[in-house]
Amino acid sequence: VHVAESGGGLVQPGAALPLACVVSGGTFSTYLMAWFRQAPGKEREFVGCSVRNGGAIYYSTAVKGRFTISRDNAENTLYLHMSSLKPEDTAVYFCAATETYYTRTADDFEYWGQGTQVTVSS
Repeated sequence: VHVAESGGGLVQPGAALPLACVVSGGTFSTYLMAWFRQAPGKEREFVGCSVRNGGAIYYSTAVKGRFTISRDNAENTLYLHMSSLKPEDTAVYFCAATETYYTRTADDFEYWGQGTQVTVSS
């Protein structure tokens, strides 16, 4: 299974930025798909996830109301639309997949992308 993120970059505070994650080599619709992020010197942090087969979507408290996760099972793609970005959102953003039904724990995810850098700065 190959996971690949795209869409990171440098934006100003208050801006929006979309990320995408394409999964190949597995059955995308059956995976719990999640976004994590890791800032320098900090542990990897759960951002949000989308349960398999178009189930529920969950967010961390830090991003709820500003970030939106969606998935397109036909295109094997997970999206993260980030808005009202803050400097504290600066991190490497990772996409991850697991056959576990629901978890927020990074160690439970079998498949990871290489990450994409998001920097929020004026």
